[in-house]
Amino acid sequence: MTKFIVIGITDSPKPFFPPEVLEAIKNGKIFSGGKRHHEIVAPLLPEDAEWIDITVPLDDVFEQYQLAAVNCQLSTIIVFASGDPLFFGFANTIKRKMPDAEIKVFPTFNSLQMLAHRLVMPYHDMRIVSLTGRPWQEFDRALMEGATKIGVLTDKEHTPATIAQRMLDYGFTDYRMCVGEHLGNPGIEKVSFLSLEKASVQEFSMPNCLILTGSHPRRWGLPEEEFSLLDGREKMITKMPIRLLTLQALDLPRRQVFWDIGFCTGSVSIEAHLQFPHLHIEAFEIRPECESIIQENARHFHAPGIHIHIGDFCSACCENIPAPDAVFIGGHGGHLKEILAKIITVLNDDGVIVFNSVVAPKVSIDSQKLWNEACTELGLRQDPPTRIQLNNHHPITILRCRK
Repeated sequence: MTKFIVIGITDSPKPFFPPEVLEAIKNGKIFSGGKRHHEIVAPLLPEDAEWIDITVPLDDVFEQYQLAAVNCQLSTIIVFASGDPLFFGFANTIKRKMPDAEIKVFPTFNSLQMLAHRLVMPYHDMRIVSLTGRPWQEFDRALMEGATKIGVLTDKEHTPATIAQRMLDYGFTDYRMCVGEHLGNPGIEKVSFLSLEKASVQEFSMPNCLILTGSHPRRWGLPEEEFSLLDGREKMITKMPIRLLTLQALDLPRRQVFWDIGFCTGSVSIEAHLQFPHLHIEAFEIRPECESIIQENARHFHAPGIHIHIGDFCSACCENIPAPDAVFIGGHGGHLKEILAKIITVLNDDGVIVFNSVVAPKVSIDSQKLWNEACTELGLRQDPPTRIQLNNHHPITILRCRK
């Protein structure tokens, strides 16, 4: 069985290690870590030490571990990692890649703890987000959920400047940023307090992390008069009460991936994203002019992270798009059956599909009849419909089906 000793270090050029760690280093043969870690610990390594750089792809790194252990007839590999190796760290990667490996961890403070220490800031209530090699989704979620203290681990793509600019683009302006650079290195360590405007145009040296403090109010039920519309057509938007009932029919609290087909202004996608920020949302629309409309509305309502697809849904390639467990059909252009047939090829087994049918004298296509026929042909199980009428508007029937 392969054994790993994972040692946490800071950016200090002269790290302090307890006697047990020093003894393990003295008797070690195979060592590993990032290039920066090697620069820090090189003076402490034995003369015959073998070093394996941790670089992507990680599969190659673990192949090197196994090969080195066999060649050296050793079962222990000593790995240096930043901060606490179990805090978004490399010890987690070892557990995932080699679940049977024996792991012993010697942690130190992680960078966000160190930054909080410098600020004398309690951090038990801090919302932690890692953007190190990760997408924006959890960061966006923290903002939309109104977290008042957010600690962020950065990388070369998600820098303090790009983070600040994203917050400004989507109107999260009531936050202040504190950036810590080279924490633990007394020669070059730096802590800066900045407005988002200033942070967005400033360069910061790596490694760094940041803490955001502030607040952002959450809203429930977005009024349609605040949306930018398609050619100013008020009828081309799902009205707020209908929208909320639609979200209820989709059962979004327990869903993970939501598809909005025929998004137009984006009102359903945006409302869903704000109320359920954990959702991964894919929005589809055939009209190119709607792309700028949903982007404008998403910025106005502070809803980053909606994935937009322009083109005919029936001919779109969906292979690389996460499979949905909730789908809303906001527009069908007379192709409701074809759309439903395509959806069920990718819909998760417990997924639901919701469609709002308008009952109006001038509507030439009976969409509820099309829906019923398609559900029967495709073997979809329908739930009881909900019929509602707002003021003098035509009645709407909220329809839902399942596999």
